[in-house]
Amino acid sequence: MSLRYAEKLSYKADVGTVGMPELFDSALDLKCKIEALSQLIKESQHLVVFTGAGISTSCGIPDFRGPKGIWTLQHEGKPMPKIETPFHQARPGLTHMALVQLQRAGILKFIISQNIDGLHLRSGIPRSQLAELHGNCFRETCSSCGKEYFRDFEVETLGCKPTGRRCSDPECGAKLIDTIVDWEEALPPADLKLAEKHSKKADLILCLGTSLQITPACNLPLKAVRAGGKMVIVNLQATPKDKKAELLIRARVDEVMWEVMNKLNQIIPPFVRIDRIRMSYYYYWTKKKSVKWLLRLGSSHGDRAPLPFITSVEVNYPNRPDLKQKLLKKQPFVLRRETMHVKELDVSLTLHFGEGCMCVTANILQSLHFEVPPEQKTEKIDMECVLETVRSRAATEKQCGEMTVIDVRSLPDTLQGSAVEFAIVTSVVAYTPIFVQVPDEIEIPKEIIRKAPIKKASNRARKRPRRF
Repeated sequence: MSLRYAEKLSYKADVGTVGMPELFDSALDLKCKIEALSQLIKESQHLVVFTGAGISTSCGIPDFRGPKGIWTLQHEGKPMPKIETPFHQARPGLTHMALVQLQRAGILKFIISQNIDGLHLRSGIPRSQLAELHGNCFRETCSSCGKEYFRDFEVETLGCKPTGRRCSDPECGAKLIDTIVDWEEALPPADLKLAEKHSKKADLILCLGTSLQITPACNLPLKAVRAGGKMVIVNLQATPKDKKAELLIRARVDEVMWEVMNKLNQIIPPFVRIDRIRMSYYYYWTKKKSVKWLLRLGSSHGDRAPLPFITSVEVNYPNRPDLKQKLLKKQPFVLRRETMHVKELDVSLTLHFGEGCMCVTANILQSLHFEVPPEQKTEKIDMECVLETVRSRAATEKQCGEMTVIDVRSLPDTLQGSAVEFAIVTSVVAYTPIFVQVPDEIEIPKEIIRKAPIKKASNRARKRPRRF
């Protein structure tokens, strides 16, 4: 996806310094610095994390300025890196989930991200505690009411352009636009305002996997320093802000965060991916007393939205061996049938998942009713509560494939039938230990932590367009 993102951006000759060598601390220095970082986090009252592409490289997403980064290879005239896993199947890494746990524990107050990969939201970070300064390729927003939609497929456009979909609010219906910021475009005002607020409030701002070259975003950590806070940089390459840092750590971000979580006695939770599908059917009776019906399996984001995680659907009829099974291979998955003298029919759907999902199949057994049922009071399903229960159970049992109903509704009066929305656990990822091989009994050299000069905050706040 980062390749397509780079290709879609407007042309710009100067993308900053690229291809700088990677630097690594010795094992002993790294252990000392991790100890120091852990202590700084324990002492902080308002921790803010500032993230860049370096936290997603372990998820299979190339960075931009590393030795094999997209812009580095472009600058050298070399072929672009290959991505084996489709971007919509990328899973949050160890660092993403460590930040989730710090947020849940009340230690982490806010995240400022330059990444567009959507992995912070997918990991479970609340939108209210996240500023996505450069947008999100899975998020689109209403151009009128501002309602946001987080998709399970990649939004096709870039540069805050119409996506071809409309707001689902019946009182609105305006066009939806993507949230990706192109070169020289201003950063999203709401996200920038929150990022500035928390940067100034932070007593510790932790920069993870970023070269700190993209302005004006890269200047946000300095607002914390000017206000009296401390800045820590964890990055394999030198950055223009190194001299302002309280602590510099040259190591892979996942390695650092694993050790930090151990020092803080915090357990990194597994990542549980829950995808949603919508099964609907409608019918009508003919004069020959047969019933014609249509079954559709599609995305919860709309009939025209893709289902990127399902490759095919196998349809069977458990109580009617005389009816032939059907294999649906093309999206949207639609089945049309006509049956005689039947008022109810059990249908079994076997969903076949694509690569990237950690389960091969899942089954839905649904009864189709071809007569108007008597009116019954149905309890409203608390969708968020059900999803959280499913997520917790999957995290505990480390199993995927569970299917749960999260919404049931009748079709409009003009149609006879109903629609059911399901939540499916398609991935459960637990994170394995990463060790720094040095003696346990160590003293932290004083030179590991050096005091950075603190400047007085400027009274002038300038908003500048995004430049790389």
